[in-house]
Amino acid sequence: MSYVFVNDSSQTNVPLLQACIDGDFNYSKRLLESGFDPNIRDSRGRTGLHLAAARGNVDICQLLHKFGADLLATDYQCNTALHLCGHVDTIQFLVSNGLKIDICNHQGATPLVLAKRRGVNKDVIRLLESLEEQEVKGFNRGTHSKLETMQTAESESAMESHSLLNPNLQQGEGVLSSFRTTWQEFVEDLGFWRVLLLLVVIALLSLGIAYYVSGVLPFVENQPELLH
Repeated sequence: MSYVFVNDSSQTNVPLLQACIDGDFNYSKRLLESGFDPNIRDSRGRTGLHLAAARGNVDICQLLHKFGADLLATDYQCNTALHLCGHVDTIQFLVSNGLKIDICNHQGATPLVLAKRRGVNKDVIRLLESLEEQEVKGFNRGTHSKLETMQTAESESAMESHSLLNPNLQQGEGVLSSFRTTWQEFVEDLGFWRVLLLLVVIALLSLGIAYYVSGVLPFVENQPELLH
């Protein structure tokens, strides 16, 4: 990680940043308690969080976060603290507090890409790969869920528009559906054959009443005229 700290003379002018490089927790704490800005930057736009993460000083990262350091801060190359980090515990801390693993810098490189270029240990590479995979899966699930929600909303909207444009049709369908449901329940409760027998009896009674009232047998042609 020496390339991150190439004898940057400007560091000596910023005590907090130098303390983050040195891993001096107590001094960093005293500086922060005395009012030092936890987001102060060096000439390359790096904050104390960048420098502490690059050194793997997770305790100082936690301290800076406690005093309000911006975990999403990027340097002038758009590198987050994760881009400079090569230590498992520090990566886990940053990610668990909301720093995204798939953020790209100005060169389009993610923390995993830079870690592979630097040749960090395999445990770090495996962790970054696992985190990126989880991020991709989470994105796909979220996208799928949003798509389903949009499709459902569109379907409901179309049905509502159809109902508004055809209120009479909607009312008719509602009555027909209610009648159909009632009839099905009636048949199930009474039994099919009983319902059929009931219909036959009703039909015969109707014919008998018609004959009694008119004196004419239904469906019979050439009947004599009634005497009044």
